[in-house]
Amino acid sequence: MDLVGPTMKQMACAAGAALLALVGVTTPAHADATVEEGKVGLTVKGKGLVVNRAGGWVDGHGTGVEARLYRVYKGGRSNITGWKDATPVSVGMTRFSDVNWNLKGRKFPDGTWLCIEFNKDGDSPCAKIHR
Repeated sequence: MDLVGPTMKQMACAAGAALLALVGVTTPAHADATVEEGKVGLTVKGKGLVVNRAGGWVDGHGTGVEARLYRVYKGGRSNITGWKDATPVSVGMTRFSDVNWNLKGRKFPDGTWLCIEFNKDGDSPCAKIHR
């Protein structure tokens, strides 16, 4: 059957987007993000300015692979965590080193960049924490 005009699903999505646009100023956005830069990835889970968990990966296995989280805010950089050993993971033919932190609802100022760095790779992806 051919439909002419928008479907019910399309209209519902449009209505939801319009509602979010109206109340979006006061409703905090989810701080969920996944960012990749080169061989390195960063995942952030939270809501608004609060981060519950963060983690990352780097392609490949290696000995002595470590990672840490840092933040950049108003031009300054500070470490959030110390260096942590990454765990080698194999899924089929894919091999990577993985690391995760429980940040227990840590709140960051609006506009903070949360970043990850590995000691074996120069890429450092960042996710912006904002309302």
